[in-house]
Amino acid sequence: MTAYYLTKERLEELKNELSEIKNVALPRVAEQLKRAKEFGDLSENAEYAGAREERERIESRIENLEAILKGAIVIEKKIGHPEVDIGSTVEVVRDGKPYTFTIVGSSEAKPEGGLISNESPLGHALLGCKVGGSVQVETPAGKVSYTITKIS
Repeated sequence: MTAYYLTKERLEELKNELSEIKNVALPRVAEQLKRAKEFGDLSENAEYAGAREERERIESRIENLEAILKGAIVIEKKIGHPEVDIGSTVEVVRDGKPYTFTIVGSSEAKPEGGLISNESPLGHALLGCKVGGSVQVETPAGKVSYTITKIS
């Protein structure tokens, strides 16, 4: 089983999405399929074909959400933890410029917002490091060095 690291907030969002899909979207598409079948010849029925595609998309999303929820591991913030871990907010310096990143699971990563995945090259390199430590990450532009200045 695959582990999915999620914040409590993201876990709730996914539970709500699954509930919405099962209780609203799936019954709606079932009704569309029922109406489309009433038009007769299904081989040339565009409404039926569209509703079937929508049902397949919804069922695929349900499977995906259920797998994520089954493998969910809630990220707990570790106050005062001396090493970078999933859930840590890390302040680093690169080329004299400060950056702040929060290490999250891959399904929550938004690098432009400072949320980096524990599976990303930088996130993975930072895991287990302490304040004052440095990591080097290979980028398309070459190796980049980050020095950790604070962990919270």
